[in-house]
Amino acid sequence: MTHQKLITVVGATGSQGGGLARAILADPERTFALRAMTRTVDSPAAQELARSGATVVPADLDDEDSVRRAFDGAHGVFVMTNYWAPITAEREAQQNRAERELAQAETAARAARAAGVAHVVWSTLEDTREFFGDDDRVPTVDGRYKVPHFDAKAEADDAFRRHGVPTTFLRTAFFFDNIAAGTGLARDENGALLLTLPLDDKPLSGIAVEDIGKTALGIFKRGPELIGATVSIAGEHLTGDQYAAALADVLGEPVRYRPLSPDAFRAQGFPGAVEMGNMFQYYAQNADRFVGDRDLGRVRTLNPELLSFRAFLDTVAPAVPA
Repeated sequence: MTHQKLITVVGATGSQGGGLARAILADPERTFALRAMTRTVDSPAAQELARSGATVVPADLDDEDSVRRAFDGAHGVFVMTNYWAPITAEREAQQNRAERELAQAETAARAARAAGVAHVVWSTLEDTREFFGDDDRVPTVDGRYKVPHFDAKAEADDAFRRHGVPTTFLRTAFFFDNIAAGTGLARDENGALLLTLPLDDKPLSGIAVEDIGKTALGIFKRGPELIGATVSIAGEHLTGDQYAAALADVLGEPVRYRPLSPDAFRAQGFPGAVEMGNMFQYYAQNADRFVGDRDLGRVRTLNPELLSFRAFLDTVAPAVPA
């Protein structure tokens, strides 16, 4: 039997990590063995991975010793941090979400260096401050960021470089899954479906979360040629009208795209409204660069099963407002 190199997947029971875990297990070439890292080894998702052939290990990015054990002996490691993970108000007062992400990335980088990992794939994003600069029309969040869940990940790239970890920087995109879950969808006073997003008429690069993991598998298979590279990915680039048309096709009723200004979005006042408004403003105003960096043909060489938004919708049951 051919020796399988071991890949440790951080967040193997979550969305991004889970996609990679399933891709490794389903790979007909059986190139890699899977070590699934999770905080809760007895969860249903962890147990399902174990039944499918994974080795499941307990570890937490807030506990460096456990992470070193999880990385020990691995050829490759997929690292992602969850900015949106539940956190108590007391914990957030001591260390906000961005600070936590930076600390967790630092832990992962140190652990990977100590374990002698040959290839890390780090799930990251752009630093929106490089585009916005000091523009006061875009509110600053947490005293230093424009879009913290982008900017902190971009800052964390340095941890892997500083520790000399052989890394591919995998830049993701907006998740198709968010729209399928109902983001921006509502009915007007006449019962007609609206998709309301602050995108103007600009294209939004999106991807199915499952495809992030499948693409990461392709990166691991390429190995040394992608170490040090930044790989920016998407499944499709669509305008608001095009997202609405795909939804209408699947739902069997008209869906109209209604653009919203970033200021109006931020003024909605829900938790995270300012950050998310800034994010959509970045997507729209920096669309040429954001879309241009995401070559769909290149992504398909890494993941031939890459889904368009319409094809993705066939795999889920979109949430439809009553």
